[in-house]
Amino acid sequence: MNNLQLRARVEQLHTRYIRVIDDDRLEDWPDLFTPDCKYEITTRENRKLGMPLALMSCIGRNMMIDRITGLRKINVYEPHSYRHMICGLEISEDDNSITCISNFQIVRIMHTGAMSLFATGVYEDRLVDNDAGELRFAARTVITDSRQTDTLLVIPL
Repeated sequence: MNNLQLRARVEQLHTRYIRVIDDDRLEDWPDLFTPDCKYEITTRENRKLGMPLALMSCIGRNMMIDRITGLRKINVYEPHSYRHMICGLEISEDDNSITCISNFQIVRIMHTGAMSLFATGVYEDRLVDNDAGELRFAARTVITDSRQTDTLLVIPL
């Protein structure tokens, strides 16, 4: 596959990811991952120090489904939404998977209309083709720039 085709496929998956989250279609979020995936949110400081503590961690698609079910039916939080900006995709490919590192910025919009810069950081991804030849996240590590995280971290970043 040439570099432009690969970039287009990776960008398409990233676009689907942010649309699912930003459009509040969170029930579709796990479908962007492989069944045995790993999704984790950590901080740059924890990563630098080699500390394994994650702010959010899901091992496997079923755990992601549980997270969304809890968010919809159990958790109590102030309604809000996100708007993602992603740039700086650095993509590489080997025989078994594709890796991508990209920058992100997330603006949080509260139900009142108030907006604030919620998170910035880096996505580190490992992508694989599913049986239909579509890219899926086998692993996504979200590394936030700040060690301070608002208590409203209920929606995946």
